[in-house]
Amino acid sequence: MGDTLERLKSRLQLYYEAEAAVLSGQSYRIGTRTLQRADLAQIRQAIKELEAQIEIVERNAGRSAKRIVLRDI
Repeated sequence: MGDTLERLKSRLQLYYEAEAAVLSGQSYRIGTRTLQRADLAQIRQAIKELEAQIEIVERNAGRSAKRIVLRDI
C-alpha cells in the first residue's frame, strides 16, 4: 500500500509542476515553431482526482480485512 501511496504522491507532484509550467506561459515560440502546453483544466481535474485518491488511501491505510473462522468445539 505504501508503494501505491508514494506513486500517487509522485504523480501529484508532477501535475503540480505541470500546472506551474502552464501558468507561467501557455504557449511559447522557439524560432519559427510555436509550442502549446497542456490544457490547464485537464491538469487541475487530474490534481483533484489524485488528491481524492490519496485521501482515500491514507484514510484506509490502518484498516485491513480480518477473517473469522467459527469452530464448534
